[in-house]
Amino acid sequence: MDPSFYLIARNDPDRLAVVDVDGTKVRAGDLLALANQVSHGLRDHGLTAGDVVAGTLRNGLDALVMLLATGQTGLYYVPVNWHLTEAEIGYIVTDSDAKLVVRGPEDVAALALGNPITDPPDRTYGQVMWYTSGTTGFPKGVQRPKSDKSPEDVLPLYVWFIEAVLDLRPGDDVHLVTSPMYHSAPCAHAQFALHLGHTVVIAPRFDPEPVLDLIEKHRVTNAMMVPTMFHRMLRLPEEVRSGYDLSSLRQVIHTAATCPVHVKQAMMDWLGPILYEYYGSTESAIAFAVRPEEWLAHPGTVGRPAPGTEARILDDEGGVVPAGVPGMVYVKSATTFEYRKDPAKTRASKRGEWYAPGDIGYLDSEGYLFLLDRRTDLIVSGGVNIYPAEIEAALLTHPAVVEAAVIGVPDEEWGHSVVALVQTAEKVSEEELRDHLGVRLARFKHPRVIEFREDLPRTPTGKLSRTKVRDAYLNH
Repeated sequence: MDPSFYLIARNDPDRLAVVDVDGTKVRAGDLLALANQVSHGLRDHGLTAGDVVAGTLRNGLDALVMLLATGQTGLYYVPVNWHLTEAEIGYIVTDSDAKLVVRGPEDVAALALGNPITDPPDRTYGQVMWYTSGTTGFPKGVQRPKSDKSPEDVLPLYVWFIEAVLDLRPGDDVHLVTSPMYHSAPCAHAQFALHLGHTVVIAPRFDPEPVLDLIEKHRVTNAMMVPTMFHRMLRLPEEVRSGYDLSSLRQVIHTAATCPVHVKQAMMDWLGPILYEYYGSTESAIAFAVRPEEWLAHPGTVGRPAPGTEARILDDEGGVVPAGVPGMVYVKSATTFEYRKDPAKTRASKRGEWYAPGDIGYLDSEGYLFLLDRRTDLIVSGGVNIYPAEIEAALLTHPAVVEAAVIGVPDEEWGHSVVALVQTAEKVSEEELRDHLGVRLARFKHPRVIEFREDLPRTPTGKLSRTKVRDAYLNH
């Protein structure tokens, strides 16, 4: 089978490509026709290769159409979390220099209206540019080099890599989308499922039992999930779980947060040895990966370096540490990136060619990576990255707040939950602070707990120490 949706759709237009959130079935030929119409519409707006388009689209056919249209017109496409406030969306749109913002299905329809279903001229491969934050709390676009090659010239290498790492092969498989496609992993998996010729089934949202029903109904063969979903699925009564035929599943892929060993083992006991895991970041893509049988032999590992990736563990001085000794994880691969319009941040994230995802771990004698802790500041809750500095900055805009420290604390279901410790100059209620955050931050960033403190610990230089704050909170 041709490793490109564009070729697959031309050669087998009646092939089932998508089952949308409402159950509507879309053939490959019809999906390509719509993507081509939108491609012409993008060109009609004056967009040329290297320009940026942003989209605040919910999961559904339109999100896939935009990926396919920008993917063959050489554009950078920025999927934006539609839960964000207008100010947060506006920042990303401005920073990315987006020349067009697609806010909803009506915009996609307008781009397509009246345009030919033929291929656009001068087809070149486009890239998705996801926005991710650092410790500053200000999101930055992770931009990869633009290619002048056609999609058909570029995609075979990606398809080879996906097969080599996750055993996903071209064919008549069925992929289930369970997470918002404004996140990098769900977006990439949905996109490459199409290029593998797989049917993409889109769940309206993650809800444990309806997801099991979709797996049975559509004979789903592979899905991408995060550990929080495993927690919720395992909480279903045994009679509910055993009431669905899940035998079609061959790969359940998980990433985005560390999965507790007992949770992953319980999922394997239920579904069989079909859980594939990888570790990486928006910047590094898939850096480490582990197949089910490898994980069972090395419980707790996130895998060995993926093809084309080198790994090393460095101490604080930049020296390589021996096997079994913890340090900062660094990776080097052919996948290059830069933070859009921020060369200083790009340089700061690396030691030469080596990039640091920001996690502490160790390599065992066989080269398997075991993570010990997430980066000091990053909070991963339900597989979603949440950045303390952004929440702290929003709290500090309240006139009564003198200092704020936001930390992640362990949570059995979510991985981590957000806690804000606040020092004030005058009396203010928790409810008032929550109202203050309401117009400034998306709901998923709001602290689950807000506590007031008379003072917060600092380093000898006077800098707020989140490490000391976290340790004090967990030990109180």
